[in-house]
Amino acid sequence: MKTFACGDVVPGCNARFVCSSEEELLAQVAAHARADHGMATVPQSLVDEVRSAIVTTA
Repeated sequence: MKTFACGDVVPGCNARFVCSSEEELLAQVAAHARADHGMATVPQSLVDEVRSAIVTTA
């Protein structure tokens, strides 16, 4: 499983994601960024930050 806490990249955000794959997790995080953070597009630099903060669990 892959987990990500948005607050690790965006201080103060409490959203957390748990998905079976990195691709699925990135899609959910992108939708969250658009809906909750008002981002029309997600810059590659933010995708890189998210990738570095993803935790793999058993």
